Amino acid sequence: MKKGWSMLLISTALTLALTPFFTATGAMGEENVTNNKDELPVVGSYDHFKKLLETEWRAQQNRNYPTAMESTVVMSQAAPQAKMADSAGGTPSDFSTTNTQVQGVDEADIVKSDGTYLYQATNQEVRIIQAYPAAKMQINSRITYDNGLFQPLELYVDEKRLIVIGQVSESVKTNSSIVSKRRIPYVHEQQTTKAMIYDITDKANPRLTRQLDIEGQYLSSRKIGANLYVTANQYVNTYRIFEDKETLPGPLYRDSLEGDQYQSVPYSDIRYFPKSIQPDFLMVAGVNLDRPKQKMSLGTYLGAGENIYASPENLYVAVTEYEAQPETVKPMGQSFAPTLLPVPTKTNTTIYRFGMAEGVLTFSGKGTVPGRILNQFSLDEHDGYLRIATTSGEMWRNDENTSKNNLYVLDQELHTYGKLEGIAPGERIYSARFMGNRAYMVTFKQVDPLFVIDLAKPSAPSILGALKIPGYSDYLHPYDENHIIGFGKEAESDKDMAFYQGMKVALFDVSDVTHPKEKFKTVIGDRGTNSDLLSNHKALLFSKEKELLAFPVTVYEWTTEQKAKNDIHEYGSFTFQGAYVYQLNLKTGFTLNSKITHLTEQDLKKSGDGWYNSKNNINRILTINDTLYTVSEGFIAAQQLSSKRQLGILPLAK
Repeated sequence: MKKGWSMLLISTALTLALTPFFTATGAMGEENVTNNKDELPVVGSYDHFKKLLETEWRAQQNRNYPTAMESTVVMSQAAPQAKMADSAGGTPSDFSTTNTQVQGVDEADIVKSDGTYLYQATNQEVRIIQAYPAAKMQINSRITYDNGLFQPLELYVDEKRLIVIGQVSESVKTNSSIVSKRRIPYVHEQQTTKAMIYDITDKANPRLTRQLDIEGQYLSSRKIGANLYVTANQYVNTYRIFEDKETLPGPLYRDSLEGDQYQSVPYSDIRYFPKSIQPDFLMVAGVNLDRPKQKMSLGTYLGAGENIYASPENLYVAVTEYEAQPETVKPMGQSFAPTLLPVPTKTNTTIYRFGMAEGVLTFSGKGTVPGRILNQFSLDEHDGYLRIATTSGEMWRNDENTSKNNLYVLDQELHTYGKLEGIAPGERIYSARFMGNRAYMVTFKQVDPLFVIDLAKPSAPSILGALKIPGYSDYLHPYDENHIIGFGKEAESDKDMAFYQGMKVALFDVSDVTHPKEKFKTVIGDRGTNSDLLSNHKALLFSKEKELLAFPVTVYEWTTEQKAKNDIHEYGSFTFQGAYVYQLNLKTGFTLNSKITHLTEQDLKKSGDGWYNSKNNINRILTINDTLYTVSEGFIAAQQLSSKRQLGILPLAK
């Protein structure tokens, strides 16, 4: 990879750690027995559970799978049009909503708006803030957690409810026959994901009405109407499983509707993905919030899902499966027996589909394609077909096993119906976007090829055109059916290496699909400049109707001396953190209208060459009518969109 192996390691590690998992509703059954040939197999018993870990997981560890440096991940997005939520306005109340992947499928975020109030989750509390009108901004209530164990992470809001999703972590001594050589009791680090549901009829006094708990680390969630789905990943301590003589219970869960006692999931209700056994329990809780007496449904799975994509009707789980392909190599100048190497490693992605209805997931099929999935946004459902982008091979190889990029179309049975393989050998996908009958794919090594792919004939996808320019796009966002916005980094080459520079925002014109063009671009800062948007699409505020584009950014710039040297390897020094607000249209391109910061002069004077995650860092930007709000943990600032006149500042810290 040519923008630095260290960045690839970090990106891959974060993705593997944080990507979301889902699982099907558990069903009773015997070991390896299912009611349908397409159903997922059942763990069945504790003995079989141990056998699965022993034979499958341990065997996988001996196959020497690719390290993080050899794996690649990317952010991409799904179809705009009827399935894309407008991230700024468009509702009768004219207020911006979270920039989600699919219209009607809400995603939790740290800040939500209902057109009058803002709801904010911090590490310590949840705030309900009257934001409109800006002249009357005030904090209506704070939801705090006295025990200090619960950490709010994200939230949802609708007309009736506020849903706070967070994490509890505590050390618990357990009775176990295992002790260390020092005879120290075994301490279990228990993590629990909680969904706390509040009645917010009275904004000054939110009332907790229900609580859902599933053991494990919070991964992700979705909300479709009144239906909430929350996922968690519970690590399995394999040492304890193999050494402890006791039968250990399955993961724990609790629904306050049924009482205060935790219950454990029986092994007869736990399913697993064949060929993808991992020492984790992946759990999903589903509930219909409009049915307060309906019990929580729970599915539990032993394995390792890596990415999900949700349409309004279906949820897809993408699981990477590795298969070692040893090759023999005879050392140069030696005549003794060849050495067996663990590479190349073949990767496939198996996709599991679940129907979603009234808070319950039902398994409905699976399919497999070559290569590894990049993340949830590389999947798209359209007209009964599932489209999926993968990367196979490795960038560091220069033989037939070098990386190649592919696009597959699966039918309703999840069989491969069409495919386009071998795109941009030696590169990997940095972003992709599906828009109706087209797909846009960005790959990168030294330049940024933007491929336009025709999907009008699902059985035969084909490349219509390509544009090669410096830099790359981490995230693609639709402007309209003939224009797309790319957010990423500028890049410059030095010999056979490419080094990223400042943040690049470009508007691509694909009116002529055979000859796409970079119509406008702007570059922010120098090497080191970054934005939350490049790794989290929820940080974007965009409205075509308002000609509005805004996102948080941390700017690093070269000094006068560095500019004179013009060394593309050097990082700049910190100069700004806040929001960049642009006017964007097809006539003038990007016009920077405002640079808004919550940092004081003292903050800037105290800063060195770098910066950190300060409570005054702007992380979300929203609109209500003609008012633009910038939000950090420390402040909310409001200004008029049309005049840029400041309307008010509300301190949020106690």
